[in-house]
Amino acid sequence: MNFIRFVKGSIQLFFRGTKTYYAWLLFLFVLIVWGAGGYAGQLRDGLITTNMRDSVSWAFYIGNFTFLVGVAAAAVMLVIPAYIYNWKPIKEIVIFGELLAVCAVIMSIAFIVVDIGNPMRFWHMLPILGTMNFPYSMLSWDFFFLLAYLIINFVVVSHLLYAIFYKKEYRKKMVLTIVFISIPMAVGIHTVTAFLYNALPARPFWNSALLAPRFLASAFCSGPAILLILFQILRKITNFEIKDEAIWRIAELMVYAMFIYLFFTIAELFKEFYSGTQHLLYWKYLLFGIGDNKELVPYSWLSIGMGFAAFILFLIPKTRKNFVTLNIGTVLIYSSVYVEKGIALIIPGFTPDVLGQIYVYTPSMTEIRTAVLIFSLGSLLFTFLVKVAIAIIFENYNIGSIRGKEESVRIQA
Repeated sequence: MNFIRFVKGSIQLFFRGTKTYYAWLLFLFVLIVWGAGGYAGQLRDGLITTNMRDSVSWAFYIGNFTFLVGVAAAAVMLVIPAYIYNWKPIKEIVIFGELLAVCAVIMSIAFIVVDIGNPMRFWHMLPILGTMNFPYSMLSWDFFFLLAYLIINFVVVSHLLYAIFYKKEYRKKMVLTIVFISIPMAVGIHTVTAFLYNALPARPFWNSALLAPRFLASAFCSGPAILLILFQILRKITNFEIKDEAIWRIAELMVYAMFIYLFFTIAELFKEFYSGTQHLLYWKYLLFGIGDNKELVPYSWLSIGMGFAAFILFLIPKTRKNFVTLNIGTVLIYSSVYVEKGIALIIPGFTPDVLGQIYVYTPSMTEIRTAVLIFSLGSLLFTFLVKVAIAIIFENYNIGSIRGKEESVRIQA
């Protein structure tokens, strides 16, 4: 009964807010309707409405899936200093990292659903109920890790909010145990995602032992970048107090991740260009183009430029602790990783194809609208969850007052 009251009180918070809050919800609702129209066309006519073909069978959907898995894994950047080292400034805000992880995993699974065409095929990815082809299918391993990571983060954040809701101490032993499990799981979800690419020997562009470490390093850049922007917005529009010290520390951790990411990338480029094998063809297509086909060249160098500029801004303490340059850096690193995962990772792996042909892929309007649908639904869920968390933790919203009214009515009766 206590948990039911907690859920009811939380849902009531969804419908309370300022005009800005309702305007944001309306904006997301419009995007959801627009995106749903595109996905409805894909359900009606099939994947032919996308620009994916035999030559490029993974594309925009899988790129977004890979990016969001990285965002979900980045929650560990807050979990380790908060719970393992008990650092209080970050411990106060780690819940938002876990909420972001929950929403990111849900969105990444949604991209799998839209990519497989008929959503009924997703039935076969469900453990026990479906035929996952476990343990031979790498996708089944990936889904297993994602589902486990989703459950872990949801249990932790629900228990913490529930304990604060009833002004109780959370079960430290249980939470710490789950947190210790979540750390290797966070590494595992992006590692297994990288193994999806490594498991395709016919695609030499992805056959690198550094792919999984590069995935993790880029994830520890893009995920915290979202949180840095979120924390500053929350400080402006709510009574939520976040210490500058916590923001500076997260930014400092991002510097280390960016350095490792750049180092791995340089090491990979040296190996490919110094050896000069036939497999260099895919990197040439990405960075310089092949003949007249230079479609990806601007995007690849834009991603590299934005990533390097963000690294410089975060590396220098003066610019890292200036909110203007800090925000510029967060936008740059987020955009850099998104372009790298969405375009510079997927397309070169298929181009040229096994017959040496170059199929110029660009996302169709159906793919763009479907992606907007998923991101809008994820943003809506994240908005609701953050609103509940802020109300319970920082605005001292006593959902228990609802409980008190119910108790008084019961006593009077």
